[in-house]
Amino acid sequence: MAYAKTDLFDPKLNSTAVLFKALAHPARLAILHYLAETKVCMTGDISDELPLSRTTVNQHLKELKNAGLIQGTVDGVKVNYCLNPQKIKEVKKIITTFFREIDVDFLKC
Repeated sequence: MAYAKTDLFDPKLNSTAVLFKALAHPARLAILHYLAETKVCMTGDISDELPLSRTTVNQHLKELKNAGLIQGTVDGVKVNYCLNPQKIKEVKKIITTFFREIDVDFLKC
């Protein structure tokens, strides 16, 4: 049975990497920021708010949804997108813990 190289790492690191990958594009960060600013579920076309095509925005929305950072519900022909508050809180905790674990205050470079 073949294993992916990621299988050699701790599952916690793998799940953190998935989240970091979802956050690793400025368009995705802009989408998250926009949804946070509006403080409501977005029914309209988010691509109107970004300098990207609708197809490209939809690909980024899919990545964010797959990572659990946003939620999407179908409303007729439209999809309502909202931040997933529980996942956002979890990500904040993961990021804080991750950087606490690699604290560099002790380094003398």
